[in-house]
Amino acid sequence: MQNQYHDTLVDQKTMLDNMVAQSPFGSFFGISQKAFDLVWSKLTAKDGDSAVYVSMEIGADLDVFNPVKNYLLQNEITDSNDPVLSSFINKTLHGSPKIPNYGGGLGILAGDTLKSFSACHIPVAAISLLYRKGYFSQLVDSKVGQISWSTEWSPEDTPGLYLLKNPEYPDRQLIIEIPFFDGQGKAVMAYAQIWMKLEVNENLDFFVPEFLLDFSLPESPEWIRNASNHLYDSSSEQMKAIQRRMLGAGVMPLMDILGLTANTIHLNEQHGVVSVLNLIADHLLQKHGINYQENVKDSDILEAAQKVSQRVVYTIHTPVKAGHDRFEKSLYAGLSQAVCKKILGLLAKDKDNPSLYNFTQFAMQVNRAVNSVSRLHRDVTKKQFPQYAEKITAITNGVHHLTWISDAKAEVFDSFPELQGWRQNPAVFVSAESLLTNKKFRTYLEQAWQHDTEILIQYVNNMLVMHRHQIEETWIDPPNFLSLLHEEDIPLTPTVFTIGFARRFSTYKRADLIFDDVKTLTSIITDLDYPVNFLFAGKAHPADEPGKSLIKIILDMQEELYERSNGLAKLVFIPNYDMAIAKMMVSGVHAWLNSPKRPLEASGTSGMKVAMNGIPNISILDGWWMEGFHDGKTGWKFGLDTPVDTEPLSEDPAALLYEQDSASFYKMFPQVLKEFYDQKLRPRYIDKCINNIFLNVPIFNTHRMIAEYCRNYALTLPSPVEKRIKRFQKLYKSEI
Repeated sequence: MQNQYHDTLVDQKTMLDNMVAQSPFGSFFGISQKAFDLVWSKLTAKDGDSAVYVSMEIGADLDVFNPVKNYLLQNEITDSNDPVLSSFINKTLHGSPKIPNYGGGLGILAGDTLKSFSACHIPVAAISLLYRKGYFSQLVDSKVGQISWSTEWSPEDTPGLYLLKNPEYPDRQLIIEIPFFDGQGKAVMAYAQIWMKLEVNENLDFFVPEFLLDFSLPESPEWIRNASNHLYDSSSEQMKAIQRRMLGAGVMPLMDILGLTANTIHLNEQHGVVSVLNLIADHLLQKHGINYQENVKDSDILEAAQKVSQRVVYTIHTPVKAGHDRFEKSLYAGLSQAVCKKILGLLAKDKDNPSLYNFTQFAMQVNRAVNSVSRLHRDVTKKQFPQYAEKITAITNGVHHLTWISDAKAEVFDSFPELQGWRQNPAVFVSAESLLTNKKFRTYLEQAWQHDTEILIQYVNNMLVMHRHQIEETWIDPPNFLSLLHEEDIPLTPTVFTIGFARRFSTYKRADLIFDDVKTLTSIITDLDYPVNFLFAGKAHPADEPGKSLIKIILDMQEELYERSNGLAKLVFIPNYDMAIAKMMVSGVHAWLNSPKRPLEASGTSGMKVAMNGIPNISILDGWWMEGFHDGKTGWKFGLDTPVDTEPLSEDPAALLYEQDSASFYKMFPQVLKEFYDQKLRPRYIDKCINNIFLNVPIFNTHRMIAEYCRNYALTLPSPVEKRIKRFQKLYKSEI
């Protein structure tokens, strides 16, 4: 026994030695020196055969996917005699897993994308900003509605997050300086320290570095420090413009100081398009010399833009007007040099308002490849930007399957030889079609689903009790009517049909659509005598008053829904939505609701996460659901589905089609309930669940998505990696 214990300690020491990498920028845990050096050599190679992915937000919380922690737990490693290793282990196992640098779907997609780059060994580095106060934390009061306050978090105490060191002065942090400009063209220097998060893959043999620029240093001007606090700070248009410039203007200085050589700059939305502006200015400097600003002509700018465009790949994510950055020319005059204003005046014209710079127009013009995020969104984008229609293609979004498939369902998938290797290769799920008639698989899947539902419902019930106690302890009125009932009346039951809705609360997403006619909705439920749980979650941007009003409508609807249905319908709002809550919901509900006004939902990745868990969607035929519906084999559709060329893009409340689309939902809803509850029809429901697994999982995953991006990147990859990417490319072609 003593020898076995000694051997175990030796093995653990060997494992730990292979989990530490050193570089001139610091020490990093979770990756071997060999793997670290391999990745870094690719990112700094002279041939530039790599990519830089620029995103305003990146969502990659460690409580939903953490291969390093999993490795330690699986090997029962909880400490080390080496104090440095012990510190790494303790932080990994016990540090806060939250990195609140995301606001919603765009950021979570970015995180999922980087995980798949890492899993597939694609040399990519990501660049974003570090926000000292996160996006915002959400408190919900039944009388007031959403209340927002700053998120408290400490990057220094967060596992997997490292403050880079200056190679020349190892006791100092690495700092870049970025010039801003006042209205007279005088430079005002801003300073940022650099954090790096390692997005390590499940095998711990490759990683994608996420570089986060932190402008909170005291050396930076106060207005820069203020802009580094909150993601999407819209306290003023100037604050918004400053944030965009902080991101975009930081790209090239960061690449220079780290030695990154990527030939491809991928803009995940147009927020970082100032990097393209800087590339154009740099090209003009190199070609025309130091005095180029005085003599530059429009033809010179257009020639430089054409040259720079060969380095840029652009993903546009929304047709919604508010998602396209426009800034007053007078405002931007105080942030940039005269030559930058000249470049913007030529390349960022807003067709509707000559006093504005349109950054989406700029990004749309200067690139070698531009893609939408679904086939329908491609058609909408072509309508919005007809001058670029020929080069707009579709790469439909996906989600990272290892992040979003629940542990219980993963255990089921591990148990069937038909799905062998699914963790490395989501294409394997094509074989799940043969499991449609496998009674054992059907039984195990239902049991895992029941387990996930019990976890979700227990969380909700505990939350309701906690909110009940808050009545006596705080000034907060519970956000849920159920918390006010007698305690024995509170609990939700996991066997009750449970519908989930969780996403950003924006008016076009119409969170309240199915409650447009409560009398009709409750009549359906009471006539059939089928109980229903409605679970809602999500945040409205603090400056979005109409969005916040939607949350208040949901809160105000709860009591009426409960009373009219004689307690059969229970509506609950879950505050402070994050990735951990999302994972519970997408794996534990019985169906996922999506009710946007078509065609304003560009993609809608939450529904893909549900499909990963074999759960049907109930959705407007918009975004990805156009491709994932499969003629009703994977869920239900409702609402108008008229052609895009006749569908208005208006977000005006009068044009949101509440009456028509809610009526369509009420017509369809009884069939959903019958298939869930009626034992004779129940097999149809389970068929839809398994159909999602073999029809949608192989398509709507980020491995396939990044394989399509690799076409735009034009990278020369090692033969084994190239073969794997080509296999994923064959799974699905978004562009048809």
